[in-house]
Amino acid sequence: MKDNAVENQIEEGHYKISTTSADIDDHDANSIKGSGKTRKFVYTPDEKRLLRKINFATVPFICAIVFLQYLDKVALNFSAVMGLYEDTNLNGAEFSWLGSVFYLGYLLFQVPGQYFIQRFPMSKYLGTCLVLWGAVLACTALATNFSQLMVLRFLQGFFEASAYPCIQLLISTIYRRSEQVILFGILMMSNNFGISIGGLIGFGFLNLDGVHGLSGWRWCMIILGSATGIVGILTFIFLPDTAKSRWYRLTPKEVSIVQDRMRDNKVVQNKVIKFDHIWEALRESRFYCYVLICYLVHIINGCTSIFSTSIIKDMGFSNMESILLNIPSGFSAMILVLITVYCSRRFNENNYVGALACVVSFTGVLLLTVLPRGGAMLAGIFLVTTNPASAIVLSVISNNVNGYTKKVFYNAAYLVAYCLGNFTGPLMMRPEQAPRYLGGMSGFMTAALASAVLFLYGRWTYVSDNRYRRHLKATEKLPSPIESGELVDLTDRQNLEFLYRP
Repeated sequence: MKDNAVENQIEEGHYKISTTSADIDDHDANSIKGSGKTRKFVYTPDEKRLLRKINFATVPFICAIVFLQYLDKVALNFSAVMGLYEDTNLNGAEFSWLGSVFYLGYLLFQVPGQYFIQRFPMSKYLGTCLVLWGAVLACTALATNFSQLMVLRFLQGFFEASAYPCIQLLISTIYRRSEQVILFGILMMSNNFGISIGGLIGFGFLNLDGVHGLSGWRWCMIILGSATGIVGILTFIFLPDTAKSRWYRLTPKEVSIVQDRMRDNKVVQNKVIKFDHIWEALRESRFYCYVLICYLVHIINGCTSIFSTSIIKDMGFSNMESILLNIPSGFSAMILVLITVYCSRRFNENNYVGALACVVSFTGVLLLTVLPRGGAMLAGIFLVTTNPASAIVLSVISNNVNGYTKKVFYNAAYLVAYCLGNFTGPLMMRPEQAPRYLGGMSGFMTAALASAVLFLYGRWTYVSDNRYRRHLKATEKLPSPIESGELVDLTDRQNLEFLYRP
């Protein structure tokens, strides 16, 4: 942004003088040149109104899709105590495979999925996938054996793979960089709300057992699948999928504000796949760092999303109590996410907060391992039900990866690691090690500590790069900016004026 544009914004009240470095967002540093003083971004009344319109039209879709995506995925968790084993003659090892094969389908969809997301309108693509996975989930009620369940779980994972990359890209495109961690926190909390409300829903399905001759787990699949299909139709028609979507009903003045917001988040939507962006990502050490963090974090998630009800039951609780105790675990997870998002915003830190979240997960697994068998072990479940570090990884990628193809590729790699982690996690829960699962728990603790160390390494790379870029600016060695009224699809490596959010 040019200096005169900044001065105009200062006059309008967009920025104010700030005296503490902790208050400075990196997008401020990218927008303001010169004086040595720091100015903190402040919303104008017009942008506040615009943001309310954006939130009103977008956030309900994000919450509903993520909530249903999680609830549909873990419907198998509740089904374990609602007659699934008896109706389909499952054993413990086969149940673990049902948890893992979902992520095999999720993984295989990533290559075509990333092509579709860049080539087709997001609302049409995502809405279609929602309808398809809702239909597959409803058809799961017809399964009578392990083979049929395996095929249906694979197809469910295949179509559900569209949800996260679409939503991640939507948030990166529409919201300012400083706003994105809040949106990713909302995404995680929608997941956790699925855990909480899922307990109540599971209790309701348990009471449907025998109605019209169907087991409770079959009603679970039919009702959730139908709800997902309805949301898919609404998404296809009404989801705002660009920063200037007609559903925002932008005024001419709001269009100019949207332009400024797009300059802030540096996302320029582009239907052309740029292979140099992919090659650039593959040469970055932190690409592998955050992919590995995602894998390690979701090893634990793969266990808790499928086995939490079974672990609680092994503590000595009844089927009904095991389902209902998912409610407080979901709310505890929401509290952890809130704390994580608050700390990230308050201290303008991503990676330190991510490392701390991994230590909390380590503590939860440790408590499950060492506490006496019984209700006290719930403390471990409450700490490990979710790992808020997932929201931090998403925020890091969204804030610091520029170039549309590069961002799509990073998101695809994140989801590949997400799939592999969730695939691996259930298989580490060996039936012969029940109820303590000491082998699996040892692996989960190692994964949590390794993730914390990787977060610290990632932060070091960002701080080093920012130091180098500030030195170039101070010595006036930065390349001349591209003089154009249009936003240019540059990567974070190509745009040396860009500063990372560590």
